[in-house]
Amino acid sequence: MHPLLYAARPLVMDFLATIVFLILVALKVDPTLAAGVAIAIGVGQVAVLKLTGRPVAPLQWLGLGLVLVFGTASLLTHDIRFLMVKPTVIYLLIGGAMLQRGWMLRYMPPIAAGHAEDVMVAFGYVWAGLMFLSAVANAVVAIAFTDHWVAFMAIFPMASKIALFAVQYLTTRAVVRRRILAARAAPEALPA
Repeated sequence: MHPLLYAARPLVMDFLATIVFLILVALKVDPTLAAGVAIAIGVGQVAVLKLTGRPVAPLQWLGLGLVLVFGTASLLTHDIRFLMVKPTVIYLLIGGAMLQRGWMLRYMPPIAAGHAEDVMVAFGYVWAGLMFLSAVANAVVAIAFTDHWVAFMAIFPMASKIALFAVQYLTTRAVVRRRILAARAAPEALPA
């Protein structure tokens, strides 16, 4: 599997229910249907993992919790302001979860093992910072620039995450390559 896909796949799986919910809301699907589909996906993912004996990652539990809470709230309120503020809360929760040291290590491809753990830990904190920045930006736009909120949500969250993902991928790849080449070039220890 290509290293880029290897790194992106778990992240997409962790937030699949949330991603589906946001897509359905953006497509103006009935909020009740969107929430129901997202909740079903989130519960189904966790059920499959539990039934097959695989671990459920903390971010996947968080994704399921967010879909359950905000999906239910969407069902009950049908209030557009709730939908506008919801991403701020989501970004804060995700940013808080990302403050856990080493959470990104599971996204590292096998070839990078032993060569980039420090880089992945550092980028874990950078991702947390981006989540907190996104939370503040969303709150400001939702409150002060309400008419521009849809355009903001269509551009900033995805663009900022894609940009950081690209920077991380290229940086980690360069570091791993450099460290592997340096390890191969190092002279073997001579026997005493």
